[in-house]
Amino acid sequence: MARIAYRDADIDLMARMMRAEAEGEGKQGMLYVGNVIVNRVVADCTDFNDLRNIEDVIFQVQGGNYSFEAVQKGNMFYQRARDSERRLAEQNIKHWREHPAKYALWYFNPYAPCPPTWYDQPFSGQFKLHCFYEPAPGTCESVYMG
Repeated sequence: MARIAYRDADIDLMARMMRAEAEGEGKQGMLYVGNVIVNRVVADCTDFNDLRNIEDVIFQVQGGNYSFEAVQKGNMFYQRARDSERRLAEQNIKHWREHPAKYALWYFNPYAPCPPTWYDQPFSGQFKLHCFYEPAPGTCESVYMG
């Protein structure tokens, strides 16, 4: 059973975002970004209370900007999804979760060492250039359920 409900269009959208955000970090890096996307659909807390599908997550606006920089800045995001990334996105949706992004709701590239917290959220680990952050204990139990 899939972790979230999805359509073919969701697979394409997620695949495009995974490539745009982490193609330089290979398949593993793209899968970690996919974990964060699916986790945000599952989460019913903090900044993600009203997100119920992939499209909501990808096009979420916070503080006047899209949550994912690639939506506003990346021409790579607007290219057609490739089969290899589509397979990775479907893998994320159906079952794939792994540390450091297994329960992560945030990631970023600090262009420096990963800080121990990011907006009061604890560091869960790093993969290549991206730092991943899980919700603080007791603040988002739903992300651990889905």
